[in-house]
Amino acid sequence: MAIIDLNSDVGENVPDRIVSDDAGMLEIVTSANVSCGFHAGSPEGIRETLAAAVSRGVVIGAHPGYRDEENFGRVPVDLDSATLQAHVEYQLGALIGLASAVGGRVSYVKPHGALYNTIARDDRQARDVVAAIRAVDPRLVLLGLAGGVVLDVAERAGLTVATEAFADRAYLPDGRLVPRSQEGAVLHDPSAVAERMTRLAADGLIRAVDGTDVAVSAQSICVHGDSPGAVAMAAEIRRRLSESGVMIAPFVEARR
Repeated sequence: MAIIDLNSDVGENVPDRIVSDDAGMLEIVTSANVSCGFHAGSPEGIRETLAAAVSRGVVIGAHPGYRDEENFGRVPVDLDSATLQAHVEYQLGALIGLASAVGGRVSYVKPHGALYNTIARDDRQARDVVAAIRAVDPRLVLLGLAGGVVLDVAERAGLTVATEAFADRAYLPDGRLVPRSQEGAVLHDPSAVAERMTRLAADGLIRAVDGTDVAVSAQSICVHGDSPGAVAMAAEIRRRLSESGVMIAPFVEARR
């Protein structure tokens, strides 16, 4: 039986900018990428989301990004290595502390937004992020884009890695994501998205924007929490996968 994880980005809400239905999403997903506060979220909101994940048995992952709330962490930032490593270490430490305060533990790391995309192709920033993870806790699993540079860097450094596919994002023929600045980069139809992910689970293929098939090996499927209709998409994906015989389970065991 095929097994796959469902993950989503949560903990990004602040009172004057509500971007996701965390409570609804945590009823569906098996892993939660919880904001570390640099790109979005507040300490009290992040703590609340962590507590909700713990109460529902959802595995917790850290979701560090560039320090850029104005752009929601989705604009590349050219930081020097010492600064980037320190920023990631700071974010991991903060989330680990908050998770511990509510009886949970962080099991993996999934960088956010522009940082995620940058380290999928930029060897130097990939090394900086990997160095930060190793310095804080080398037992943390790194979740990244299938085929990304950072996964090779992490494995060479002795970290455990896992790969994911994006349910609500369009793909280029080379396996990269279509930039958000381009029309059609973000997908919204729950039925179409669920069909794509059912095919991924069965055949390891995703249809690219040019009509070709891209081979994608993924242990987890992401639905962005701030996408319109995100909870409905996640629910439909879970339903269709379950109906096709796929077991929905975390890609990494929760750490106690």
